[in-house]
Amino acid sequence: MRSIAIIPARSGSKGLPGKNIKPLNGKPLLAYSIEAALASGMFDTVHVSTDSERYAGIARQYGADEPFLRSAETSSDTASSEDAIREVLRRYEETGQYFEAFMLLQPTSPLRTAEDIRAAFGVMEEKQAESVISVCEMEHSPLWCNTLPPDGSMRAFIRAGGNKRRQELETYYRLNGAIYLVKTEHFLQGHTFYGDGCYACIMSAERSVDIDSPTDFLIAECLLNSLSK
Repeated sequence: MRSIAIIPARSGSKGLPGKNIKPLNGKPLLAYSIEAALASGMFDTVHVSTDSERYAGIARQYGADEPFLRSAETSSDTASSEDAIREVLRRYEETGQYFEAFMLLQPTSPLRTAEDIRAAFGVMEEKQAESVISVCEMEHSPLWCNTLPPDGSMRAFIRAGGNKRRQELETYYRLNGAIYLVKTEHFLQGHTFYGDGCYACIMSAERSVDIDSPTDFLIAECLLNSLSK
């Protein structure tokens, strides 16, 4: 099965400017996703979808294939990841390269490993899945979460079933944003990543850090140092 890794890396991050190339333990953030994709051995092409020649140059430095930049249409604040994916698939198809599956690898998940990527492909093969999405166990049960009224009363805060001991609660999982593996035909037919034919690939919580703030960078740095020992 011919597959492409697509790493979305716009240059216009508003919350944390330059986030996708911000150094993490001496390497640009997006380098971790490139290296994991290449090390997995699962892709015919690893492509960073970016609107910046500077970002593209960094991507090439770490081994990605960068024959074109994102268009202005798919680089806007209103453009979605799906728009960027369609553009990448179309541009490669114009050169005679068709991929049966793609994996969206957000650069904000630097602790995702080559083994995690291979595990997702394993789930797709085992389940004959149309898509595979990574999740991790939640740090706290959602039964212990709720909104608060204006007066701050917690009278109805604990939901039904939430008064059990932690050990007695069911295990809940959350999306961690690290892996979205989708069969191309399924995607181009207009299906969402989720729904029928979608299965979970479970990742560990420590590899599920999703960087969106300076604090997240510090957490990722600590975990990288810890895991490398």
